[in-house]
Amino acid sequence: MRISDNPLRGQQFPAALLLIAAGLGLLLANLPTHDAIGAVLDAHIAIPGTALDLSIAHWVSDGLLAVFFFVVAIELRYELTHGELDSPRKAVQPAIAATGGVLVPIAVYLLIAGAEPATAGGWPIPTATDIAFALGVLAMFGKGLPTSVRVFLLALAILDDIIGIVFIAVLFAHDVNWVQLGLAAVGVIGFGVLSRIVAKNGSSGIAVLMGVIAVVTWGLVASSGIHATIAGVLLGLVMSPAPAEQVRHGLEPTVNGVILPLFAFVAAFVVIPQVAPSQLSPAFWGILVALPVGKIIGIGLFGWIAMRIRPKGTPPALELPDLLAAGALGGIGFTVSLLLANLAFAGDELVRDEAILGVLGGSLIALVLSGFIVSWRARHYRRATVAILD
Repeated sequence: MRISDNPLRGQQFPAALLLIAAGLGLLLANLPTHDAIGAVLDAHIAIPGTALDLSIAHWVSDGLLAVFFFVVAIELRYELTHGELDSPRKAVQPAIAATGGVLVPIAVYLLIAGAEPATAGGWPIPTATDIAFALGVLAMFGKGLPTSVRVFLLALAILDDIIGIVFIAVLFAHDVNWVQLGLAAVGVIGFGVLSRIVAKNGSSGIAVLMGVIAVVTWGLVASSGIHATIAGVLLGLVMSPAPAEQVRHGLEPTVNGVILPLFAFVAAFVVIPQVAPSQLSPAFWGILVALPVGKIIGIGLFGWIAMRIRPKGTPPALELPDLLAAGALGGIGFTVSLLLANLAFAGDELVRDEAILGVLGGSLIALVLSGFIVSWRARHYRRATVAILD
């Protein structure tokens, strides 16, 4: 865990900021302010000479959020090479639990919403875990928990991020322009090469060139039919470790304090349908149940199996209540789930808005549930420590 006096580099404050931004977006969408704010979010900004002509809401979800995924990719690469997932021995247990945390929510969602073609495509939405939010709740309520619980959750959430990125790249590509995608690949390779030159020589001029290449690569990916956030992922993965860590450190406060709250506000800016619960889309109910219930069952059950069959030399087994705590935290989908909801139902505004409400409601249920379970387990470990000392 990185220690800093800046609250935007921590875990608790950014999580609270995300929740406030989402709540504010939902509130203002259901007040007389809706039309004025909606008009601003729907206003288009085009880049002359390019095919890029996006609404402000899409500039946030496709443009600014790519910076978030860039930072996520840097963290992913570190964990895969030097961190909690740098060997199969470390990854096997959380990988099995993450598998359950994906398969069971999908099954729950399809059981509720899979019968209707209009909503069946939303099955990827409840598979995501918001790593920042989950770790924030853990930090807030988990004083006294053993480090192994945080390590397990971190590895689990990282694997969830990888799965979410794959879903975005594979499932929501449309009319792919392979020429532009090929040029983007060249840009990614050039970015990676230049980052290694910067790592050796520290040239500020080359760093500026890297910034230009990054923006151009993002534009090519955005125009190619692949979701633009994938550009951030690829650029973060190929960047040389030393400059990547410097850039991540510099971007972290902006991502936590501006980009993610702004995205949460925009994504949550939806009108609550004035209908009876029975008239709500099955997508709403599927996500609302699959996030908290599917995750806690999937991660808890598969995690318990992983602990029973773990090979020698792997980390110590977690107790079932700790696995349930991790499962409840895993149900806080939020950022990536909101993005997946926007992508899965991009062609149906009403279902999309109800799916977003499902993400907000399911994540809130998981947040409250995880707060209780994590607090209970933390008290258990604190009492056990006191008993040992006595």
